[in-house]
Amino acid sequence: MERVYNFSPGPSQLALPVLEKAQKELLCYGDTGMSVMEMSHRSKMYTDIYDKAVADLRELMNISDEYDVLFLQGGATQQFSAIPLNMMVNKKAAYIDSGNFAHLAAEEGKRYGEVKVVASSRDGNYTHIPDLGALEIDADADYLHITQNNTIYGTRYVELPETNVPLVCDASSMILSEVMDVNKYGVIYAGAQKNIGPSGLCVLIVKRDLLGRAMDICPKLLNWTVQSEKGSMYNTPNTWGIYVAGLTFQWLKSVGGVAEIEKVNKEKAAMLYAFLDESKLFKPTAEKKYRSRMNVTFVTGDADKDAAFVKAAAAEGLVNLKGHRTVGGMRASIYNAMPIEGVEKLVAFMKEFEAKNA
Repeated sequence: MERVYNFSPGPSQLALPVLEKAQKELLCYGDTGMSVMEMSHRSKMYTDIYDKAVADLRELMNISDEYDVLFLQGGATQQFSAIPLNMMVNKKAAYIDSGNFAHLAAEEGKRYGEVKVVASSRDGNYTHIPDLGALEIDADADYLHITQNNTIYGTRYVELPETNVPLVCDASSMILSEVMDVNKYGVIYAGAQKNIGPSGLCVLIVKRDLLGRAMDICPKLLNWTVQSEKGSMYNTPNTWGIYVAGLTFQWLKSVGGVAEIEKVNKEKAAMLYAFLDESKLFKPTAEKKYRSRMNVTFVTGDADKDAAFVKAAAAEGLVNLKGHRTVGGMRASIYNAMPIEGVEKLVAFMKEFEAKNA
C-alpha cells in the first residue's frame, strides 16, 4: 500500500527521509551491531546520539548557553504540573486562556498556587487570541503562561504579550515551524508528536536562572534542576524518541533550517486558506487575523456533509481530517513534514467535492 497524506494533529506525519533513515538503521545503528532501542542510555554510542540531538536543536533555534535543553518524558501535559512545581516561588502565576490546552494548563496550575487568568477567548469558543493590550499581571507573579498555537481551534499568536515576569510557552504544535526568538521566553516546552518525532517525548528549553526553585513536594522526575544535573537521564529516557527527534533536526538542517521551512509553511497555509476564503461550501472557523499555519479548521455547516467529506477524502489517501468534537467539521494539520504536494492534493479534492455538493 502507498503512503497516505496524514493530516493528523498528532501523532503526526514524519518526514519521509527521517522514516527511511530510521528504517535503515533499525536493526543495526552504524557499526554498533545493535538497534538504538537496545542501547544503554549511558553508553558512549548513545550519549553521542543524545549530544548531537541537543546540539542540532540549539543550532536550529539559536539557543544560547543561558538556556538548558532537556528531553523529558510524559509529553507536554506532564509539564502542566511541572511548571508550577518548578516555578511557583510566590505561589502566584498568570495564564492566558486561548484554547483547550491553555485552559487545562491553567486548571492544573490551580492545584499548586493562585492562578489568575489575565485574558481569555473561551466565551467565543476560542476562535481568536484574546486581546493582549491590557493585561493585568501582578508584579509578584512567578510567570505568565501562553499556548502559542491552538491545535484544536486553529489559532496562533501573531505577537507575544508584553510582560515583566518570565514567559512560559507551550509551543507543541508550532515549535520549529517558524523562527522563535528564544531570548524572549523563560521556558519553552513542546510535545514531540507534532513537529519533532514520536509521542511520549517532551522538549524543554529553560533559562538556567529559573532552575533551583522547585517546591519541596516536586517529584524528582518532574524537577528540572535534577534533570538538568543528570543531562535528562535521572532515569532511562525515551531513547528511541530522542533518536528520531535527532533525525528530524538533521532533516530540518538539510532543507535550510527553520527560516526556510517557515517559508514553506506560509505557502502551504496560504494555499489552503485562499481556497477556503473563496469556497461556496467550506468555511474557515478561526478569525482571519489569528489563523494557525499548522492547524487549519473548517466546516461546511452540515454535519452530514462534513462526515461524507472526511470519509471520501480518506478513500483518496487524505486521512485524519475529522475535526475535534468541540469544533466539528474538519481540521487539516499541515506540520513541517506535510509536503506542499499533500496540500495541493487536498485543495484539488475539496474543489471536486464542492462541485458535487455545494
